[in-house]
Amino acid sequence: MPSAREVNFDGLVGPTHNYAGLSVGNIASVKHSGAVSHPREAALQGLAKMKYLADLGVTQAVLPPHERPSIATLRTLGFTGPNDAAILRAAARQAPQLLAACSSASGMWTANAATVTPSSDTTDGRVHFTPANLVSKFHRSIESPQTSRTLRAIFRDQSRFVVHPPLPANFALGDEGAANHTRFAPNHGSRGLHFFVYGHLGLGPGSTSARATQFPSRQSLEASEAIRRCHQMNDKFVCYAKQHPAAIDAGVFHNDVVSVGNENVFLHHERAFVKTKVVVDELRRRYDTLTRGSELVVITVSERRIPLADAVRSYLFNSQLVTTGRERMALIAPIDCAEVPKVKNFLDGLIAGGKSPVREIHHFNLRESMRNGGGPACLRLRVVLTNSEIAALPPQVLFTDATYAQLSAWVRKHYRETLAAGDLADPHLLEESRRALDELTQLLGLGSIYPFQSAGAHPT
Repeated sequence: MPSAREVNFDGLVGPTHNYAGLSVGNIASVKHSGAVSHPREAALQGLAKMKYLADLGVTQAVLPPHERPSIATLRTLGFTGPNDAAILRAAARQAPQLLAACSSASGMWTANAATVTPSSDTTDGRVHFTPANLVSKFHRSIESPQTSRTLRAIFRDQSRFVVHPPLPANFALGDEGAANHTRFAPNHGSRGLHFFVYGHLGLGPGSTSARATQFPSRQSLEASEAIRRCHQMNDKFVCYAKQHPAAIDAGVFHNDVVSVGNENVFLHHERAFVKTKVVVDELRRRYDTLTRGSELVVITVSERRIPLADAVRSYLFNSQLVTTGRERMALIAPIDCAEVPKVKNFLDGLIAGGKSPVREIHHFNLRESMRNGGGPACLRLRVVLTNSEIAALPPQVLFTDATYAQLSAWVRKHYRETLAAGDLADPHLLEESRRALDELTQLLGLGSIYPFQSAGAHPT
C-alpha cells in the first residue's frame, strides 16, 4: 500500500455564528436559543484546536465557511427588493425564522459535509466524496450546493478524486455525512472496514418502525447503502447498524455523539445501537476477515457507568480520537468532560488502565461551538490521503504555523465580537461577510467558489 495519513479538514466558523435554536433534537442548540454569540471567539477557538492538533502531529487542513445570510435562498422563498439590503429587511419583517435559518453558520460542522471513502477502499482507486443532503433540517439542507463547489475546488484532480452529487433530497434518502460513518483499519494506509449507522428505513415494509418517540432520526439505511454503491466499496467490508431510539430521544442526533472510532479502536456507549452486542460481534468478525487476524479494540461504556444524559451533556463521544504514534492515540475531548464527574472518572481510568492504545486525554475549550450543539469531532471531516493525493491539493488549504497566523489575523480583522438575533438583518453584516470570504478564497487558493464572486459582485 502507498503510505497514507488521515487529514482533518476543519471547518472555519463563519462570521454569522449565532444561536437561533434551529436544530430540534440537538439539546444544546435549543437550550441556548436567543443567546448572544461571539463569532470572533468561536472562530479563534476553532483555529486554536487546529493548531493544537497540528502540533501533536496530526495533518490539518481548512474548509471555508458558507456565505451567509444566503440571499439566493431568500429570493427563492419569495422575498424581493431592489437590492440585498431590501431583501434582508423584508425577511426580518415577514419571517424572521427564515432569515435566521438562512443565516446559520452550521456549515462549520464539517463532519456533516460529506461521506468520504479513501482510494484504498474503492474499485477505481480514487477518493470518493458524497456531499450530505442534510434534508432533516431546513437550515442545513441549503448547504450541499456550496459544499459541492468547495470540495470540487479542493479535490480538483479528477484522476484522483470523485465528488458525487448529493443524494436526492428526500427523507427516504436522508444523509447526514460522516457523522454517521466510521472507518476501521490497522492503520490509515491499510484497506478499511466501513461502519454506517442509520436511524430509520426510508422505504418499504418497516419504514416507520422503531422510531424515536420524541425526536426524529436523520439518517436512512437507504442513503448509506446508496453511498456504498456510488463509492464502489466492497460489500463484504461494510457493516450497518441501527441507532437505538432511546439514544435519539436522549439527544443523540448523530452517531458521533454516542460513539467514536479510529484505526483499530472503537469507543461507544452500550445504548448506541439496537442489539449493540450483535453489532459489535459483526464488526469484530468482519474486521478479523479483512485484516486476517488483527484485533478490533472495543471499549464499551455502560449506562450505569455513564448515563446517556451525561454522555450528551459532556459530548464525550464527540471527542476526536487521533493517532499520535505507533499504537498510540490521543482523545481530544471537550473541557466539559472534565466537569461531569462520571465522565471524568471514566477518562481517568481509561488512561490509568493502559490497556488500550488511547494514552492521552487533551481537554479543549470549544464552548462557542458546544452551545450550538457541536463539539471537537463535529468540526472536522476526516479524509485519508496518500502523499501523492495530498500533493494534488491546493497547498494553501494545508494548515501550518503560517496559516494559523494568517487566519487568526483574518478573523480579528473581519469578525464581530458579538452577534444578536436582530443583527442578522443588518446589511453591513452581509457586506462584512462577503469581504471576509472573498479575501479567504485568495488566502486558501480556491478561486471563485461563492455565487457572489462568480456574479462579479466582489466586495470592495
